[in-house]
Amino acid sequence: MLKPLSRLILLLALLFLPLAAFGQQGLEALTIQETEDGQTWSLSVQVLVLMTLLTLLPAIVLMMTAFTRIIVVLAILRQALGTASTPSNQVLIGLALFLTLFVMMPVFDEINETALQPYLAEELGPEEALEQASEPMREFMIQQTREDDIALFLGIANHGEVETPDDVPMTVLIPAFMTSELKTAFIIGFVLYLPFLVIDLVVASTLMSMGMLMLSPMIISLPFKIMLFVLVDGWSLIMGTLASSFFM
Repeated sequence: MLKPLSRLILLLALLFLPLAAFGQQGLEALTIQETEDGQTWSLSVQVLVLMTLLTLLPAIVLMMTAFTRIIVVLAILRQALGTASTPSNQVLIGLALFLTLFVMMPVFDEINETALQPYLAEELGPEEALEQASEPMREFMIQQTREDDIALFLGIANHGEVETPDDVPMTVLIPAFMTSELKTAFIIGFVLYLPFLVIDLVVASTLMSMGMLMLSPMIISLPFKIMLFVLVDGWSLIMGTLASSFFM
């Protein structure tokens, strides 16, 4: 009876001794030291923060860049053409992603110069680098956000009026930016939809006057819509309009 009991006590002691040592000394790999310039994070903490930010990267791409407007317009365009799966979702997402990269390149270059390179050269700490990186993104979002949308979310949050756009908190700016982007995307999509809707109406009325009620108008109108889109060089117009809409 004593042997199993002594083994159990020894096992518990071996388990709790590292915990006691951890409580006294702390884990050196996960430390934040106070310095004259502020706080210095250990390498493990910096890697942990970086990996956490990478998991949030898809949300950042959706919420804080031009991706939402572009992908919504392309989806409406595909619906207007009547091609349910052409171009495929992969093609549309890839096209929207690289067009987003083209539109956001000046912002990314500024982030690289003012935040990333100084951080890699150890001239800025993580907090300062994050603050410097948020400034170009904030400026881009403010330029694309309507004042009415900002006022709406400021009122919902009971934040009160702000004197300058720089005083708008990110928690208000991001949903206001998303609302403005969706509104702009649907306006562009509506303008794109109109000429294809006219073709559908003309084809449907023609088939009805000829008594071809059993023939689907979509089968007849699809070649005409594709022909119209190709003749006016539709892809160049769409890409150029979407890209220039962010620089107006």
